[in-house]
Amino acid sequence: MKKQVQANAIPFMHPGLRVTIMGLGAFGGGVAAARYLCLHGCRVSITDLRQESELQQSIDSLADVPIEQMAFGEHPQAFFDDCDLLVVNPAVKPDNALVQRSVSRGATITTEIELFLQQNPARVIAVTGTNGKSTTSALIHRILQGHFQQESAATRSTDVPHVWLGGNIGVSLLPELPHIRERDWVILELSSFQLEQLRKNRFRPDIAVITNFSPNHLDWHETMEAYHAAKQGLLDAQRGDDIAIVPDDFNEDAQCVPPWRVRAKRFTFGLTDTSEDGAFLQDGMLILRQSSGTSGTTMEDSVRFQMPPQLPGRHNEQNVAAACAAAWLAGANSAFFSRAIHTFQPLPHRLQLVAVRNERRFYNDSIATTPESAIQALRVFSGRVILLAGGYDKKQDLRTLAAEIASRAAVVVLMGQTAPILQALIEDQITRCARQDTLKIRTGADFQDSFAKAVELSGPGDIVLLSPGCASYGWFRDYRDRGDQFIALANTWHANDNS
Repeated sequence: MKKQVQANAIPFMHPGLRVTIMGLGAFGGGVAAARYLCLHGCRVSITDLRQESELQQSIDSLADVPIEQMAFGEHPQAFFDDCDLLVVNPAVKPDNALVQRSVSRGATITTEIELFLQQNPARVIAVTGTNGKSTTSALIHRILQGHFQQESAATRSTDVPHVWLGGNIGVSLLPELPHIRERDWVILELSSFQLEQLRKNRFRPDIAVITNFSPNHLDWHETMEAYHAAKQGLLDAQRGDDIAIVPDDFNEDAQCVPPWRVRAKRFTFGLTDTSEDGAFLQDGMLILRQSSGTSGTTMEDSVRFQMPPQLPGRHNEQNVAAACAAAWLAGANSAFFSRAIHTFQPLPHRLQLVAVRNERRFYNDSIATTPESAIQALRVFSGRVILLAGGYDKKQDLRTLAAEIASRAAVVVLMGQTAPILQALIEDQITRCARQDTLKIRTGADFQDSFAKAVELSGPGDIVLLSPGCASYGWFRDYRDRGDQFIALANTWHANDNS
């Protein structure tokens, strides 16, 4: 029996159902929802606060879809007064006045991911966390997909499970629903925004993975407790025959975090073998362990494992351990893990080497929208780092990031709203840590100016690292746009550009 959102979460779709999509977006979720709903005969309206020119690609992709009306640059009240179903972009807060107005007038609130889960027949591995959830989701997909391909080759069978990857990673699986079968696996990356809505309808994944936790998105959730509660929602509806995979107590990110309430079978992951059930990467070995509560027996598997160079840093070791735990518990053969991960291609914008020019290496880590992820990136490199940091202020505590920059970076160019905050914190930390050399601090007027100041202060052998530790709003459409601009600048820069 499938275990998804409750059947009464979304009204039965029928021709003529009035639907408003609040937030078309640029990553495909709104487009997929519009297509899916129109296919079912719904009367679909779309509204987005962004201008039409900013969403042109999404709009063009709906040219063959009978959308009733669209509005951009505003949210017309009429779109919310007479809709039966309101599909909200995950970034829309639940207390939004227009959302509340629709609720008061009898509309059902849902999201693109709920539309998918309502009809999804397959088993689900759901992944969330403050950092690492995209990489962990993609790793699980790579391992399971490779396992079933190997199984198909060995048995000469074409009737093996397929593995699907979607959710917050930027891929909507709504168009794939006709092809997804009950024996398949769906890997979903889920953000706290998506989980805030899903937990209201008791979403129950077969396997839940929480990669780590630290305060984030406090501008949206307002308190750390509310943010934690959204993540906790991934575990709350699970039952004893489900699986929950959480960080072990030796995980740096697990410190000072409220404990996860686990109702399912509990597994942990980390870099120290705690003798618990789970997956642990220690001393060149991957240790996998599962005990049976009924028979008292323990199944343990150990394989030699070396991290591939394309996944540097302790944070990626944690991601790999979490992914291996999930894939193993989903039935994958551990003998295949090392080869699958060594052929894994890292996702873009995640500590990605994008250029080597004039003896400088340029790393794009634009996905680092939290202090913790930027700290992890800084710890990967032992040489001189020229760092571009800062951005939109999500009301995060930036003191730990400032301390890391003060102790590790050779140059930091600060950007966006958080630039003055970070500068004051870094200068305070420099006084505290008594560095022997001088950390150069600069502020960029815009991104091109920031990049120019960074490379001007770089030298042969240096690392030029974009790892902002903050969200991208303001100067960029999103973190992808920020990373793409960095890649373009890195690939066209010459040493004499700043002379």
